[in-house]
Amino acid sequence: MRAHCIVRHGEPLEALDRPIPEPVGTEVLVRVTAAGLCHTDLHIWEGSYDLGGGKRLTLAERGIHLPITPSHEICGEIVAAGSLADVRRGLRCLVHPWIGCGACAACQRGEENICIKPQSLGIVRPGGFGEYVLVPDPRYLIDIEDLDAAQAAPLACAGLTTFSALKKFGARIHEAPLVVIGAGGLGLSAISILRALGGIGAIVVDVDARKREAALTAGALLAIDGNAADAAQQIAKSTDGGARAILDLVGATATQTLALASIARGAHIVICGLMGGNITIPLPFIPMRPITIQGSYVGTLDELRALVELAKRSKAAIIPVTRRPLSEANDALRDLRDGKVIGRIVLVH
Repeated sequence: MRAHCIVRHGEPLEALDRPIPEPVGTEVLVRVTAAGLCHTDLHIWEGSYDLGGGKRLTLAERGIHLPITPSHEICGEIVAAGSLADVRRGLRCLVHPWIGCGACAACQRGEENICIKPQSLGIVRPGGFGEYVLVPDPRYLIDIEDLDAAQAAPLACAGLTTFSALKKFGARIHEAPLVVIGAGGLGLSAISILRALGGIGAIVVDVDARKREAALTAGALLAIDGNAADAAQQIAKSTDGGARAILDLVGATATQTLALASIARGAHIVICGLMGGNITIPLPFIPMRPITIQGSYVGTLDELRALVELAKRSKAAIIPVTRRPLSEANDALRDLRDGKVIGRIVLVH
């Protein structure tokens, strides 16, 4: 099979010929039909994460080594399985990529997404930029029924990340508008999922005018320029004196600085983005305000199953996608790096 791989960080992906995996035991072989491209793939291609203060966390420090076949947003069709896998050949499925070791406490709780020894597809194990992907167990495969594969693939990351984060706000999404920082693929997913969950709606913040327009088209209540000198004041005014719930899908110094300047007392901030940097907060500020700052990392298998069912019923999290052939993987990666992507690029096979 042909696989487009990261062989050297920061350099073009290379198209390599690899043997088609042969599933054994509970393993399932999926022929990839659609593979989404997200900012995590960009970080993996670059080889590190910005920790702020000139510090970076490298993939090698996380136990991730080249070559890597990226893409963890994968839809495909079951073509073969090991003798212990009870599956139906030809099933159209979405793959849950956030696979754990199966033995640690997090995995035992069903939270494989925060496993201490992750085996995630497209990061540790080969992902969707190959013609086939080997999945260790059929429980990671979710029947998409009549959903379009290219539309469904982003559910595995863009959709799941925002769905899990929105759940962390609890009843707040029904009490006041949610401020969403970032109007990329995750931001557009957040608008759609929030509507499907019966939330009040989203006030979206982004520095890109095209993405703000896309957010309004997707149903945002208001779109604010994050670079505006009075951005914090605009957020406070539109939330009746300060936001009580902010979802930061960028996760950068500038976005958290803006979030902290825009909140009401008792606010809840959830950070999903990994763009990097650091912030300094006076510790008394946290209990005296009092505020909650919470991280959220993708989501669980049960959450993805629930999201797919929500998508089947309401088309939730169905965001604009640009379909491109797998052969254009490098062009797609460059467009994402340069901020040219509205919604999601999905490579189709």
